[in-house]
Amino acid sequence: MVGNQRPKSRSYKKLRTIEPLHTGGPVAITSDGSNIITCVSGEALFTDIKRSRLLCRFSSDDQSITSLCLTPDASHLVTFTDASSLRLFKIPKTFTGQHVPPSRVTARPHDAPVHVCAVDPTSTYLASGSADGVVKVWELSTGHVTHVFKGHGGVVSALKFNFPRNESLVQHERVAQLITASVDTKIRVFDLTATLRNDQGALRPIVVLEGHDSVPRGLDVTPDGKWLVSGGRDAVVLIWDMTFSGATLGQSKSKSKALVTNLTPVKTIPVLERVEAVGFVHCDRSGSATTVDQCLFTAGEKGIVKIWDWKGALLRHLGTSWEQEQEEQRQVLEAMYVPTLEAVLSVHADQNIFIHSVASGKLTQQLIGFNDEIVDAAFLSPTICPSNASASNDCDSYIALATNSSLIRLYSTLGSSVQLLPGHSDIVLSLDRSASGRSFASGSKDNSARIWAPSKSSAASTQWSCVALCEGHAGSVGAVAMSRTLRDNDTRLQFLLTGSQDRTIKMWDLSDVPLKCGSQQVLKCRSLMTFKAHEKDINSLDVAPTDQLLASGSQDRTANIYEILYHPSSGARPPSGEIKLLGTCKGHKRGVWSVKFGRTERILATGSGDKTIKLWNLQDFTCVKTFEGHANSVLRVDFINDGTQLVSSGSDGLVKLWSTKEEECTTTLDNHEDKVWALAVSTDERVIVSAAADSVVTFWGDCTEEYEQEREAKRVEQVLKEQDFVNYIALQDYRRAIELALSLQQPGRLFSLFRDIRSSVKHSSTTKGSVTGDLAVDEVLRSLSGQDLAQLLQYVRDWNSNAKTSGVAQSVLYAMVKLRPIEDIVSAFGGESLEALSSEISPRKQAGGRTAFKDLVDSLIPYTQRHFSRLERLVQESFVLDYILSEMDGEIFEGDGHLVADASIIHANEGER
Repeated sequence: MVGNQRPKSRSYKKLRTIEPLHTGGPVAITSDGSNIITCVSGEALFTDIKRSRLLCRFSSDDQSITSLCLTPDASHLVTFTDASSLRLFKIPKTFTGQHVPPSRVTARPHDAPVHVCAVDPTSTYLASGSADGVVKVWELSTGHVTHVFKGHGGVVSALKFNFPRNESLVQHERVAQLITASVDTKIRVFDLTATLRNDQGALRPIVVLEGHDSVPRGLDVTPDGKWLVSGGRDAVVLIWDMTFSGATLGQSKSKSKALVTNLTPVKTIPVLERVEAVGFVHCDRSGSATTVDQCLFTAGEKGIVKIWDWKGALLRHLGTSWEQEQEEQRQVLEAMYVPTLEAVLSVHADQNIFIHSVASGKLTQQLIGFNDEIVDAAFLSPTICPSNASASNDCDSYIALATNSSLIRLYSTLGSSVQLLPGHSDIVLSLDRSASGRSFASGSKDNSARIWAPSKSSAASTQWSCVALCEGHAGSVGAVAMSRTLRDNDTRLQFLLTGSQDRTIKMWDLSDVPLKCGSQQVLKCRSLMTFKAHEKDINSLDVAPTDQLLASGSQDRTANIYEILYHPSSGARPPSGEIKLLGTCKGHKRGVWSVKFGRTERILATGSGDKTIKLWNLQDFTCVKTFEGHANSVLRVDFINDGTQLVSSGSDGLVKLWSTKEEECTTTLDNHEDKVWALAVSTDERVIVSAAADSVVTFWGDCTEEYEQEREAKRVEQVLKEQDFVNYIALQDYRRAIELALSLQQPGRLFSLFRDIRSSVKHSSTTKGSVTGDLAVDEVLRSLSGQDLAQLLQYVRDWNSNAKTSGVAQSVLYAMVKLRPIEDIVSAFGGESLEALSSEISPRKQAGGRTAFKDLVDSLIPYTQRHFSRLERLVQESFVLDYILSEMDGEIFEGDGHLVADASIIHANEGER
């Protein structure tokens, strides 16, 4: 067991992140339905829908985007911001997640904010409508304004180009119209070709359609331009005949033709909800606009897309019907038909995006735009994980998230699929998985807890649904804990414990709850007991791996330990259960946010608002260790590696890994900008998921083994290179030895090499004509590359700062100056000119133009002067020694038994004088 234990998880790397996709604003989709453009904090994101991969970003300088549109050929993107600027972006051909700058920026395109814009089918013209009732038509290629239409009675609410394809005309005449709607409830049709004919009323609408009692929010025309549909907040949809009393759109209008205002809609469809989007669904995709194959879609306040036939009959709903109190959060803000996919894309007020098939009515794609503040997370497995969890791809293949919403988010850890689980009527606060990982429990502000189970066993298409409901608390359910073991060969759950804001703990019997969702109704669970546990809110619950102990953490700064007594039903005896208080762990100075039992030992970890983590002995309930390191409250703790390590997250936005033996932090993981409320550890403990209030989910992978292998490979390579260095020295191959020492970045070995060469100059036969004492070394210094030369000079600078090593430094420096032209040395440090180093430069220029080479020279000069002064002092002191010796020439020692100097030596000295 010990031999198979994997090494400690000291190193983690970021595997994947789930970031906000859409935080509000306009949305656009490419004509083929493969990519989508959404808005996040002043940026437009271009995302691959199928793979959920960010392709590129379009920046708007932190200004909110009020309107955007994509050209039909997906070549350009146009955005309008609240700072009244028009930005044109070119869609790149290759994508690396890069920031794309605008190719053209137009300041103040309107005098008021622009809320709607549209591009014609040929990707030639852009129309924009502002809040002051002015509509402008732009030529995209040049940015010039071609038309300005005024007269709208307020904010322009919708725009639609009408470039019909009328193949029945023998001589096809170009028809280009712009249809507008505004808050004055009127729909206006403008002829864009009238200016080319010099008509007197070219800027006046050719027809004004009146029929709505409120703001029209959606406009659409058939491909042949014969029919117009409009929908507004008056809860009706109107269909208009665009042939205008039998005249075809291809016929020219006379200059004196009067303005038509008395047209009435040919069909009125009451939809009984405020309409935010409406459009034609081209069922046969052939462009025909006959009444047989033409359908409509509407979307609005009820949060669902409705499909209507031409006669006004409701064909089907696309999406889920919501409760009345949830309709405001789920209402559709924008919707559009994608002909290629034969689907309708809808954007909802809760920042979620759905794509429904028109033919089947099924949800084909779902994008979660913004998770808001994530408060809890739990891994899920569609199938029961084997003992060797890493061998199964289905194990921990989903992650459930509880956010500031009544909907639970389910993300696939293997792909890009996303699910939303409706059920709760208020914000979900807590999650906990069962022993197998297939079922999980959720606690909510609606004072209830729910049990969820998968409906299918395939990991690729698993759907979870609510199978049981636990109601009875008088306050929000802020903590849930499921039993850690299963009964009857892993086919039945046992119990659920819930902690509430009412300061009580309840036990619920789950023995009748199915492990797989079927067509049965939601089961209502029975409470086995209620226990008054704390004096303040209960923040966390955890059940021991053996199902014998329960721990609870509260805002009253304590953690309680209970004994669990659960008896399942047996024959005629009903199930029963209770908990008994064993002890209280006291010591934290603030509320306890998290409690967690060790997986192998009788030990408890608690995280508190006092910034500490404490380990408690469950025998006497005393604190045995305290971990300090977080800069703010510790919100989540968990054990890994058989209890030898702790992982924690806090309000400081950090995830920390601790060694329980050494009581120190070994790793800090940083990828969040707000409180990290959620922390989940996979079954094999190799993946840690952290989710925070910044709406970012981060997957951290254990790369310790990979790091150890990489470090071992580097160590082996280092040993081989060191052996090569020794061999080169023995062979007197100084060129390779110096180059290898420079590549290894070992100045000590390089210094020893130059020192040995310097000391062996007198005994070498190759010193004649050599500057360094060895001709091979001279050649190496003469041919060093610029980078190696600069590195060697930096080593010389360091050696020169010490008197013991200055001799070698001065000899190497002298050799390089002698062997290399000064231009080579200068160019090795970036290539500045010699004039830049001249003292003739003004002091201001000198201060601003300091470079690496100038810094090197400035650091060499003072130490060199100091060494020169020291040598001068030694020379002067040697003269004093010579003088003393000369004065002692007659008699070296005086007194009895003294020695007299040799007469020949004395005479020789006198002769030298």
